[in-house]
Amino acid sequence: MPKSSTDRATAPESVWLASGRHTGPAPQNVLRDNLRKLKAAGTIQDFLEAENSAASDEHVFEARWLVADAVTVRARLTTDPREHADEERRWTLAAEAEGPWDAAWPSPATMFWPEDSDFSWDHDRVEGLRLRDINPLPKEDAALRRLLRDAARHSWSINVVVHEAMTTDDRGRLPLARLLPPGLRHRVVEHRAAPEQFQAVNWALYDVGTRVPRGGAVILPGTPARLGYDEQDFSVRSVFLDGSEPTELLDKVVRYAALPWPLPEEAAEALNALRQDWHLLTLEEELAHARSLVDAYAEALDAMTKSRDLYREATERAHAALAEIKELRGTASSALGTSRRQDGRSPHPLAKTIQRVTDTMRARRTPSDDGESRPDR
Repeated sequence: MPKSSTDRATAPESVWLASGRHTGPAPQNVLRDNLRKLKAAGTIQDFLEAENSAASDEHVFEARWLVADAVTVRARLTTDPREHADEERRWTLAAEAEGPWDAAWPSPATMFWPEDSDFSWDHDRVEGLRLRDINPLPKEDAALRRLLRDAARHSWSINVVVHEAMTTDDRGRLPLARLLPPGLRHRVVEHRAAPEQFQAVNWALYDVGTRVPRGGAVILPGTPARLGYDEQDFSVRSVFLDGSEPTELLDKVVRYAALPWPLPEEAAEALNALRQDWHLLTLEEELAHARSLVDAYAEALDAMTKSRDLYREATERAHAALAEIKELRGTASSALGTSRRQDGRSPHPLAKTIQRVTDTMRARRTPSDDGESRPDR
């Protein structure tokens, strides 16, 4: 049975998580080339491609950089084994800063992937959805319902459904992501419903437990739902798609991103892997790690020595106790033999006691055969 939101660990404030798909060939080559360029330009401090013995077709990259001139960010990106014949790969990115994450910081996605739109890495983990772009909803009702259900259940992104009150022109077809802080641009999927799809989209959203106002927008709760989510707080009654900045909607996307996020199982695994399988250490970190190993070995050796001494002491006490028992057994056996060899001139105290009891009983017996007269009848 799936865990409820309250049963799951929530993402720490210092963590940035995202998952998407790369639709082209050899994503590891794209990553490797871009990381080299970023390191040469000083954008990142260092990177490495870590070994992964679990799957030969899986690639793991680590990178480290500074934000706000002093805050270190460590990030780990994994490309999963190929799932489809067209070499499409799912990627997962977990990043953690030394302090609470600021949405104004650069997106960790751009610390691995090139921002050039010619590369096909910026697809959501749910097939058919694009990051940093507008995703028109399918015209066919079944496909529409299936897409929104999958987005609500499986996407790690912030899914925003916008209903167009009227057919938009070029000004209204600008994606929302361009106006978001850098740290959110690769974590938002924007769905667009055409004017005539109002009833169909709300019929599809019935399964999700929310609805979109006519000419407005709503942010989907996700699965598991973010703690503190309320449909009224994260819906907008009117969104003007005229090229102006939809301030209210942008503000609600930022507030939604700050809600505690109960981590899906794969996201929790990605965070654990970042923390526990990290290999890209600085010289100071390597020295600290070596010192911690030396301390751990010293503690183990001390515990083993104390255990050995305690064992030796316990053994000595056991041998001493055993010697005492043997001595007591010998004394008891000797005393018993002596009592059995004693003669009548010096009777055993127990024999004397028995004799006294016998004499007393004989004295108290009523004489019947010694010639005394019997009472007359």
